[in-house]
Amino acid sequence: MTDASDQASDQADAADAAAAEARIDSTVPHSARFWNHWLGGKDNYEVDRVIAEQIAATWPGLVDVARTSRSFLHRAIRHLVEDTGMRQFLDVGTGLPTAENTHEVAQRLAPEARVVYVDNDPLVLAHARALLTSSPEGATDYLDADLRDTDRILREAARTLDLSRPVALILMGVMGHVADHGEAKVIIGRLLDGLPSGSHLVHYDGTNTSPGMVEAQDQYNSSGAVPYHVRSPQQIAGYFDGLDVLEPGIVRVTEWRPGTGHLLGGPLEVDAYGGVGRKP
Repeated sequence: MTDASDQASDQADAADAAAAEARIDSTVPHSARFWNHWLGGKDNYEVDRVIAEQIAATWPGLVDVARTSRSFLHRAIRHLVEDTGMRQFLDVGTGLPTAENTHEVAQRLAPEARVVYVDNDPLVLAHARALLTSSPEGATDYLDADLRDTDRILREAARTLDLSRPVALILMGVMGHVADHGEAKVIIGRLLDGLPSGSHLVHYDGTNTSPGMVEAQDQYNSSGAVPYHVRSPQQIAGYFDGLDVLEPGIVRVTEWRPGTGHLLGGPLEVDAYGGVGRKP
């Protein structure tokens, strides 16, 4: 029999989902939703599919970024679970659930792994509780929060994660939404400051390494969606200042340990750089 506390939790979840649905603007494209379209997901609107196809026609390489960056995430999590014993993951700016999400990869390898997702897209919130399930031995949670609100993220993540033990901070393609590079570095620094020695940063972002990528991002930014700013590989490397960067360093996502596991097909020279760093 379902007890009163379970019923209250279910009612709260339903209220959260309803409130999230009310905040969704289906007339303006959103990066999380057209990214979801490129990854084969169904949680997007016509306006997202239109801009996604326009961008893909302008620069198909951005679709390759979406797919190969997901493969990079898979390989990084596999390394952290199998080679470092990581069992805690804080995924900020997670986007819409599709396939091979952080908790699925981590808990398949270590069922006791614990994962907290953070995003502030109401569509992500509306679907998160239904889609981001957990293994019985582990746990997943979802926070509806902006990545700039670092104190709140760390405070509420501590309900699920033990922040006295190492945590993998995952920032996949999200820091480009912060217009100022200096501010983006500060945000990452504040999040890492709240995590102990032995924690890791897993990060990638789109780069200004081809005219096509820059043009595609300009087209997206002119669509009315939340802007995204591509940066240089050197700027992305700056996010890892003070960390022990794992081999092979800050490289194209297709070049990060491609022989160590899951790798979707795609060209080698995608316009996305990233890496994994350990907090001393």
